[in-house]
Amino acid sequence: MNQIKSIFANTSWLTISQTITSFCAFLWTIIIARYLGVSDYGVVSFAISFTALSVIFMDLGMSTYATREISKHKDLLHKYVNNIFYFKIILAIILFFISLFILYLMNYPTTTILVTMIFTVEISIMSMTVFLNGVFQAFEKVKYQAIGGILNSGLLLVFILITIGFDFGVISIAIAYTIAYAFYFAYMLFNYVRRFGFPKFELDSEFIKSSLVNSLPFGLTNFFYTIYFSIDIVMLSYLTGDFATGLYKSAYNIITVFTTFFVVYQSVVFPVMSKFFEESQDLIKVSYELSIKYLLMIIIPISVGVYFYASPIVDIIYSHQYSLSYTTVQILIWTVSFLFINGAGSILLNAIDKERTVTKIYILAAIFNVCLNLIMIPMLSYEGAAIATVLSEIFITVLILHPILKTSYKPDYRILINIGKLVICGIILLIAFNLINTSIWLAIPIGLVIYIISLLLTRSIDNQDRIIIKEILSKQT
Repeated sequence: MNQIKSIFANTSWLTISQTITSFCAFLWTIIIARYLGVSDYGVVSFAISFTALSVIFMDLGMSTYATREISKHKDLLHKYVNNIFYFKIILAIILFFISLFILYLMNYPTTTILVTMIFTVEISIMSMTVFLNGVFQAFEKVKYQAIGGILNSGLLLVFILITIGFDFGVISIAIAYTIAYAFYFAYMLFNYVRRFGFPKFELDSEFIKSSLVNSLPFGLTNFFYTIYFSIDIVMLSYLTGDFATGLYKSAYNIITVFTTFFVVYQSVVFPVMSKFFEESQDLIKVSYELSIKYLLMIIIPISVGVYFYASPIVDIIYSHQYSLSYTTVQILIWTVSFLFINGAGSILLNAIDKERTVTKIYILAAIFNVCLNLIMIPMLSYEGAAIATVLSEIFITVLILHPILKTSYKPDYRILINIGKLVICGIILLIAFNLINTSIWLAIPIGLVIYIISLLLTRSIDNQDRIIIKEILSKQT
């Protein structure tokens, strides 16, 4: 199977998985938000955001680094797994007690602390699972990750329904997340053992030290990247309380449904780009340019649709009690396009051993975001946090393009033409929505037809795209 078909097959697996996961997340988001109410939902939102920050220290970038290195050197698989797997367990135990200590120092209520600590256990299991996922990504065998993701989301939905059916309360929601991810981890470990053997306990101090040093840029990037995406919720909780946090998180969840599809791209393309850096560097530039084009081609019509139909989307998902989050959704949706562009650039730089550059970019972005939130949240509450997120994403775009333009992989001017055409298609779609002004259910098929026609009229699909499509559809392997 050639590389294009391999990428398409892996993308298909993860797209199916992510679609099912997003659908299940859509359902449990509605159920949890309506069951808990705005304030208790704010408690869960804080717990998830807090643990999202702490998980960085359970990984320190080792998962990403191992994925890249195993992609290049398959023979080092057991060396990386045997050492990093057990070292991550030690880190998780240490971070559990550090997190508990921090929460007590912050003087949070007992319920908030208990919920957060349960999510800390869940996030530790998630960290181990992500590491195993990275191993399979390095071998371009992501179907295990895809099936595991479906298993996790399906079980979580069932557990949440059971929890709410028996009215167990907010703590049981955290337990449901933890149990579901434990099954996901068990499935991935089972497949790893079946394919590669059980990890052996090594803890080679010199190897771990070397891996930590090389992983640190990835870890710092993940840390500041997570601060960028999570600190606004923590700051909202501290500065304005659970109600505003619940409203912001409800809007943020809608946006997250679309940003999670970036995981599909990252999981498939990062190992491939890393391999290209060793074998065929000319293909890296092509991969980067096409990534930007296809990611924007997908997300622009979605962003336009969510912007125009924000109010019915929020009402369908959460009910009218979350109506104050309409504008927040309209603001946050524009982060997605920039996030996809920035993500593609980050993956390119990481694949060509420029991970320290990415780290510096996200350090600056995190500082910029925190400063903006300190200004915007007191002024505009949750809407201020949304504005800060969009401006920070634009700031990252400027920072990340600067080093790329200095490399031999800088995109040709044609990418600007392609982006311009896609923006025109988005404007056409927005005008069409304003003119037809119909229900969201009719707008979806009508908008899809209008967008496809606009792609054809602007010639956004060129000969290179047609060649790729033919290659995917051909029966030759």
